[in-house]
Amino acid sequence: MNYILYAIPFFFLLIALELLADRWRGISTYRLSDSINSLSAGVLSQASGLLTKGLGLIGYLLIWENIALFQFDLESPWVWVLAFVLYDLCYYWNHRIGHERNVFWASHVVHHQSEDYNLTTALRQTSSGFLLGWIFYLPMALIGIPPVVLVTVGALNLLYQFWVHTRHIPKLGWFEWFFITPSNHRVHHGQNPRYMDRNYGGVFIVWDRLFGTFQEELDEEPVIYGVTTPLASWNPLWANLHFYVQLWRDAVHSASWWDKLRIWFMPTGWRPADVAARYPLEKHELRDFIKFDVPLNRGQKLYAALQFAVYVLGITWLLMVSASHGFSHVLVGWCWAAFGLYAIGVWLENRALARRLELARLLLNVPALWLLQQVGILPTGEAVWLLLLAYSLLSGLFLWLPQRRERAAA
Repeated sequence: MNYILYAIPFFFLLIALELLADRWRGISTYRLSDSINSLSAGVLSQASGLLTKGLGLIGYLLIWENIALFQFDLESPWVWVLAFVLYDLCYYWNHRIGHERNVFWASHVVHHQSEDYNLTTALRQTSSGFLLGWIFYLPMALIGIPPVVLVTVGALNLLYQFWVHTRHIPKLGWFEWFFITPSNHRVHHGQNPRYMDRNYGGVFIVWDRLFGTFQEELDEEPVIYGVTTPLASWNPLWANLHFYVQLWRDAVHSASWWDKLRIWFMPTGWRPADVAARYPLEKHELRDFIKFDVPLNRGQKLYAALQFAVYVLGITWLLMVSASHGFSHVLVGWCWAAFGLYAIGVWLENRALARRLELARLLLNVPALWLLQQVGILPTGEAVWLLLLAYSLLSGLFLWLPQRRERAAA
């Protein structure tokens, strides 16, 4: 069962309630571009997961089927409790190494790029975690935890983490000693030196207390969210790739073959000395920190929000029907989503090519729809084409009218 799929309506309901809480308390924890970027990364992650979900289970299955130490009864509640606790311990080390080593951080950094902190941040997930993350859960296979139990408790672990991404809930007393809460997870998202690389647990904070990585949220030091080298982009594809690209460039530029190899597994932020000297990375001082933003008018924001809503509906549909389709079929849907989310990111950055790219996206929806119908992901019939025509005309009208007004004003 895909628990994330069934949780999607509740995610958006809780986001709406948090927006109401913002209004009631007279504060602002949301910015449209940042929120769409976070949600775009989440949508892309879910779509990518449809293509990669089996890869991480191959090694797990091989160990579980051949050398597992024990055989557990799925009907025993203690098996599920044990698996839930063990999963969070494995998650702790996966998460911790994700902060401490370059190649792991390249995957995990996506979740930390937002300079705001709200429930959309929880959905800002990586699309490349399947590459190495599965390694940390192999001890559960060796013990004998069945794959179906692993997948289920993993989904529950992820769902738990959603609610802690809010600034509206204060410290929760004794609960803070045992569980991850909004307060101690806010610390985890801070770029303040005192807060960086702390509080790694998914459900239980006890691992951090045991292994010396706990840090309490302090009233005298408000959390500044984000990463020390800002992404400065609303592009979800670049969000997933940019640190891999930086590591690759540093490896290519280094004169030492040893440095070319070891840079991937060195502590996060480590760079070859010759590369750091020739290509320094600019890092801001926290006292001068300004959130990345691109000014947009109300019409541009509304257009981006409506276009993004189309992709949320499209990927939700893809999640619903993907089980009955093969890799190549789902790949068509992924390409449609990836290009569309990229185009929305360009629009939010207000680049010169944004309108031309939007026109290209609208035109490419025609072959995309045809392909998706051919592979059975979308139903056939005139109604679908009429919907596409109406959507394309309305979108094209929005693109054309502002340009006409600008020419008339000039």
